[in-house]
Amino acid sequence: MLSGAPSAHAAYNLARDYSGSDLFSQAQWDYYGYWGFLTLGDVNYLDGPDALSQKLVYVTTEGTGIIKVDNTTNVASEQKRNSIRITSKDIYPVGSLWIIDAVHLPFGCSVWPSIWTTGEPWPQYGEIDIIEAVNLMGNNQYAIHSDPGCTKTDPTTQTGTSSGTDCSQGAGCMVAETQANSYGSGFAQAGGGVFAAQFDSSGIYIWFWSRPNVPAAISQAASANSSTLDISTFGNPSAAFPGSSCDIGTYFGAQKLVLDITLCGDWAGVPAIYNETCASAGTAGICYGNNVIGAGSPQYDDAYFELNYIKGYTLDSVSLLSSSSQNYSSPSSATSTGAALTSATSTGVATATASSAGNSANSAGWARGIPGGGLVAVAGVVMLGLSVL
Repeated sequence: MLSGAPSAHAAYNLARDYSGSDLFSQAQWDYYGYWGFLTLGDVNYLDGPDALSQKLVYVTTEGTGIIKVDNTTNVASEQKRNSIRITSKDIYPVGSLWIIDAVHLPFGCSVWPSIWTTGEPWPQYGEIDIIEAVNLMGNNQYAIHSDPGCTKTDPTTQTGTSSGTDCSQGAGCMVAETQANSYGSGFAQAGGGVFAAQFDSSGIYIWFWSRPNVPAAISQAASANSSTLDISTFGNPSAAFPGSSCDIGTYFGAQKLVLDITLCGDWAGVPAIYNETCASAGTAGICYGNNVIGAGSPQYDDAYFELNYIKGYTLDSVSLLSSSSQNYSSPSSATSTGAALTSATSTGVATATASSAGNSANSAGWARGIPGGGLVAVAGVVMLGLSVL
């Protein structure tokens, strides 16, 4: 069995620090600037200038970064509410690690936030969902999405609860977080927490720590502005997607990081799912009518990310890739640049060495995996001859 606890030499180098005044800089992120048709969400994603002028993206005086849904506009019937979706200009090969330190995650009836990664084109080169939940769910959910052939097995060291073994299906291979305070009001009341995602040729591993339990290695690296991070003390992961049943070099290419908040759509707005936690939220009987239209406050007062930072790390001999290059996500390129391949220790521990991925990027055509029946939305867009901008 593969374990999510890396070996003692599992050191990563800081490649990108999204924090402070540059946390959501347009130099580092592409702003979507279109409505949320990929998930049939009831939002208009703003472009960069409008996001800043409408203060849906800003940095607080304390230095934390806010991405939020508009909660000040009275939205008329048949209209959509403004929100944000951003995609990193940086592209992360196999051999990367993301650390996300959040104070607050968006929640509330109709709210569907996500921090995730995607290869281009989707789903051929994979998707990793690090933070994702809907409505008033009590816990975070992790998932990977892929072409057919990638499946999920459960290492004994995984602490979360799995559902779905075929990662090509609409919901992908999912793992529910079992630790307390991973989402919703509980997350905020605990002071937030930290998520880590390891994108390794041995597999994909994701950890969560509520604020009181954040490893000293992460806290010390942040306070000292360290350029390296040793993950050997991370312990067992919440979610483990071992390469033994899903060959990372075949099913995943280099990834871009995406942050977004949509509303309703084909997960949060599905009646059976919506009514699980929000049946008494209004009189209209549907997600859109109960929430999106009308006043934005207090309905969307909690629909925001507040982040201390996101940090992207890479192993030695692994470098970030550029959106100006071509075919960055090709898995066949992902194992050809000569970095050391991952191995497992005698106890089955996944080490942190990995192949360098990809030869860099064509940034058009960003799609994503969608829980439930959401693939219909993507199929409909393709049939209409539209591309994702």
